[in-house]
Amino acid sequence: MSAFRPARRPGDALPRRTVLKAAGVGLALPWLSAMDGRTAAAAEETPTAPELPEIERGDGPPRRFVAFTLSLGLLGENLNPKQAGKGWEPSRYLEPLTDLRDQLTILSGVSHPGVRSGHRAEASLLTANPAGGNGRGRNTISLDQYLAKHLGGSTRFPSLVLSGGGSNSPCYTDGGAMIPAQDRVEDLFAELFVEDDPAARRQHAQRAAHGRSVMDLVLDDANRLSREVGAGDRRRLDEYFSGVRDLEVRMAADEKWAKSKKPQVEMEPPDEIRDANEFIAKQALMSEVVKLALETDSTRYVVHHLGGSNHRAPLPGVNTGWHSLSHHGKEDDKLTQLAIVEAALIASWGDFLRSLGEVKESGRSLLDSTTVLLTSNLGNASNHDNRNMPVLLAGGGYQHGQHLAHDPQDNAPLPKLFTTIANRHGLGIDRFFGDPGTQSGLELA
Repeated sequence: MSAFRPARRPGDALPRRTVLKAAGVGLALPWLSAMDGRTAAAAEETPTAPELPEIERGDGPPRRFVAFTLSLGLLGENLNPKQAGKGWEPSRYLEPLTDLRDQLTILSGVSHPGVRSGHRAEASLLTANPAGGNGRGRNTISLDQYLAKHLGGSTRFPSLVLSGGGSNSPCYTDGGAMIPAQDRVEDLFAELFVEDDPAARRQHAQRAAHGRSVMDLVLDDANRLSREVGAGDRRRLDEYFSGVRDLEVRMAADEKWAKSKKPQVEMEPPDEIRDANEFIAKQALMSEVVKLALETDSTRYVVHHLGGSNHRAPLPGVNTGWHSLSHHGKEDDKLTQLAIVEAALIASWGDFLRSLGEVKESGRSLLDSTTVLLTSNLGNASNHDNRNMPVLLAGGGYQHGQHLAHDPQDNAPLPKLFTTIANRHGLGIDRFFGDPGTQSGLELA
């Protein structure tokens, strides 16, 4: 029996709690303009992900993507070299990374067009969608989830969304929903490498198998409803039903993985770092587990987010919380302390790059096949400026060793880099969301 009744009279609003039902299965619907009785023309436009042509699959090791994202920016004068091109001298933050020069590109003078919402732009960081940060519209899919959606089906975990503390993340689904982050390294390690007992594995497989046929059961109702709504709502329903189908595919894969043994690693299960002030040490420990996840091909797409906490890093010379330091107001003492914290974060990131470089596969290093991005939604956290975002790109087989310097007053569009990364993974798109498709300079060979 169906809860949906077709043949509505023109102008009648669709009940807000419309549910498609069949064979005891209920599927709640997303918001539709028809639920307010509005016409399709009056409905708010929903951002859409780029069209996807046939995927180009190359030979060799699989390509991976890891993003380290920061909520509180980085001091540009300490990060970006003064020289552009290949002849740059290491900045204060990059001095410890000189051995990685040939695997590193610095981008300056870049930002997301139209994003001007301070801390809230964290929601736009990997989507490049201004609506993600201003609260007046719907977000779209983040770069990591776009890659995982189309390429993540070969691994036990299509993607990992991690945090140094708390559940917030810059990772968003097709429908604009934030994906909560895993912030416990103990739990992450267990999910990746600790074998479930046989009873738990059977129960997991049964749960996955039970939920696979929701769309098949409600398909007739879904088709009838699609004929009764306007073009805008029909598009929303198509996206929603496509998302349900994707979920079912993932559940089917989950059933397969529930019956498969997890990889064995030499690392002992780590102890959780419970002191919130030790966020840099936690970043390093989480990075160790991420390296193992990539090395065992448990996943290929990872985001590790460090939110804007005010914890005080236990570093010599630091006596103030990170968030307070980031709002330095150009005070010398705060700038000095902030530089110590940020330099430690960059050094830890460099250690992660080196760890990938030490792993060999098919005659290449794991770093060669892994694009590693470090960035923040804030170029200047002190005045909440989203322009001049800090951007470091490493690995992935690009032609590195350069500083791509752009105009700090007229920034180049960072979404062009997202397009480049997507195409490096074989997706062959014309542009990612927010990429104007005109200005050059962020394409890396």
